[in-house]
Amino acid sequence: MTRVKGATHALKHRKTILKRAKGFRFGQSTKERQARQTLFHAGRSSFQDRRKKKGQFRRLWNIKINAALDRIESSLSYSKFIKALKDSGIGVDRKILAHLAEEKPESFKRIVEKVS
Repeated sequence: MTRVKGATHALKHRKTILKRAKGFRFGQSTKERQARQTLFHAGRSSFQDRRKKKGQFRRLWNIKINAALDRIESSLSYSKFIKALKDSGIGVDRKILAHLAEEKPESFKRIVEKVS
């Protein structure tokens, strides 16, 4: 049997790595090893940040809800409002509450009045 060299596959692999590394700075876009390492780190960071994003959105929703409570001059703080929501059995999550607080303040005000 004849020997098969891996040149075409290796070139294809290198090409795809360098294509994915387009736009990186310095040698990271032109040198295969640096590009591979940078892509590895970028992939790890993107995986972690997809997880972090969920917590960041939850913090943003909390801030929006608290700001809306201040705007309607409610005596409730954010934590007391969430506790009152749970006690009254209203099953609206923070994402929806933040949307209501920002887009439809009259609906949010009705929920606050019902709770307090």
